[in-house]
Amino acid sequence: MPAPSQPPDYGIDAPGVIRNLLIAGFVMLVVAVLARIGVVPAALSIHLGSGGELRFPLFATGLGSGLGFTAGALWMYFGSRFGKIAERDRLLDQTDWNGDERVLDVGCGRGLVLVGAATRLTTGSAVGIDIWQAEDLSGNRADVPLQNAALEGVADRVTIETADMRKLPFASATFDVVVSRAVIHNIYSAPERARAIAEIARVLKPGGRALINDIRHLPEYAANFVAAGCGEVRFLDSRLASALCTLVTMGLFRPNTILVRKAGAG
Repeated sequence: MPAPSQPPDYGIDAPGVIRNLLIAGFVMLVVAVLARIGVVPAALSIHLGSGGELRFPLFATGLGSGLGFTAGALWMYFGSRFGKIAERDRLLDQTDWNGDERVLDVGCGRGLVLVGAATRLTTGSAVGIDIWQAEDLSGNRADVPLQNAALEGVADRVTIETADMRKLPFASATFDVVVSRAVIHNIYSAPERARAIAEIARVLKPGGRALINDIRHLPEYAANFVAAGCGEVRFLDSRLASALCTLVTMGLFRPNTILVRKAGAG
């Protein structure tokens, strides 16, 4: 009897962030409990120079913050562990595919979106670039996306390069489609994020499209794409869902997806 095929493993996103959220959530919940039973003061008072006073109720503040941090951590963990492939397919369904596209995945990590795009190709090909930072994704190494591509039956359509998204090693107008999921926000400087967006726009063919999903900065990306000659930009995800996620995670996550088309024929 043949052995069952091994499923692809796309890792846990931002494991350090998940750990820190859980620690912060635990600490704030402990503060809430201690305030409730009277071990610590019910409120934190800050005296202002003008004679006024700011009071922060520790039970309500600790409870709300603790639940928010913990919810964010659990959402990230379970989304990474169990929901990634379905999320990937929903993302890629938001644009049309002919099967002959030349595709670039910016920040491909373990190959989740890269391999998903490759499954939609027939004569096309997909290349993934990354700098393989383990703090952004557990087990993030250059060999892993190739392993996952083989497990999903698309190894012949996938190649990998080590490269920084701010300086892509490709000629201008090389790709029909550029995809990126939860990556660009890892650049902390707004001017450097703008460089990355400009590079994505540069390597797109006229009429090519970019599908960018991220957890924050989407309006900034949209403005940068327009400035780089990609005038057609659409927000695809529910603004209500994005607002609810922002509220639950206390502003940590503001997710959305944009579909961008570069000016020109195509």
